[in-house]
Amino acid sequence: MHLIDTDILVFSLKNDPSVVANFRANAASSKAISVISLAELSYGARKSARPAVHLAAVQRIRELFPVHDVTPGVADVFSALKADLEQGGNRLDDFDLLIGATALFHHLTLVTHNTTHFSRIDGLRLEDWKA
Repeated sequence: MHLIDTDILVFSLKNDPSVVANFRANAASSKAISVISLAELSYGARKSARPAVHLAAVQRIRELFPVHDVTPGVADVFSALKADLEQGGNRLDDFDLLIGATALFHHLTLVTHNTTHFSRIDGLRLEDWKA
C-alpha cells in the first residue's frame, strides 16, 4: 500500500514517463494521498496561469485516490517525529512531516522523489517512482 507524495502527483500530471510507468507497474497496489498533498495541489492550481484547468485535475485526483485526513493518531506521530528530529538538530517542513506521519500511522510506503529529505524520518518506507 502506498501514500503518493505531492511531487509524484505533479510528475504524473505532467505525464513523466517513469512515474506513469510506475503507476502502471503498481496498478494492483492500493494508493492514497494525504489531505496535505491535496492542499498543496489546490494551492498550486489556484496560483497557476490556468486555475480552472488545474483545479479540475486536482478534483480528478481527489476522485481517484482515498484522502487520509490529519487525525489525532497522525497528530501524535507528527509531534513525536518533530520532537525527535529537533532534538537531533534536524528539522523538516511541517507539511512534509505530516505527510510522513500519515504514512507511518497507516503503515504505508511513501512514494516520493524527495527520498533524501524524507529519509530523516526513522522507520518510514520510501519508494522513488521518478528514479
